Amino acid sequence: MIAPILLLAIGNESRGDDALAPLLLRRLQAEALNERIEFLEDFQLQIEHAADLVGRELVLFMDAGVETPAPYSFYRIQPDDGRTVFSHALAPQAVLATFVQVYRANPPPCFVLCLHGEQFELGATLSSEAEQGMAASMEFMQELLREPHLDAWERRLR
Repeated sequence: MIAPILLLAIGNESRGDDALAPLLLRRLQAEALNERIEFLEDFQLQIEHAADLVGRELVLFMDAGVETPAPYSFYRIQPDDGRTVFSHALAPQAVLATFVQVYRANPPPCFVLCLHGEQFELGATLSSEAEQGMAASMEFMQELLREPHLDAWERRLR
C-alpha cells in the first residue's frame, strides 16, 4: 500500500549544509507524526524518482540551497524540464516533467521546502546559520504535517 504523502529529502551529509534536508527528514520520521507519510532520502534526484510519485496525494521535496532566504522557503512546483539552479542531477520540476512523460498523467500536487544553507564544501560540518534555521524548519514541518492536505499546504505558501 502506497502512503498518500511522500517526503523526499535530497542531500549529502559529507557536504556541510547539504545535510539539512536528510537530517530534518530523520527528525520528522522519529516523531512518527502520521502513518500516512512515507519518508524517502537520496543524494540527488534522478528520473527514477518519478515512479515514487505514483499514487500520492501530496509530495514534498526537501533540499538545501545557498540563495534561499533564511531559514527556508516553501513553494509549489509544476512540471518543467528546463534548466534550473539546483546542483543535483535533476530539479524537482524535472522529476515532475518525467512523470508526465512516462505516465501520461498530471503528477500529484508537489511542493518544495528549501532550507537555507551557507557552506556545501566536501568534509564541512553544518554551519551555525543552518543549525539555527533547523529549529524553525522543524516547527514549520510539524505544523505542515498536522494538516496534510492540499488546501492547508497552499495556505502556507511563502
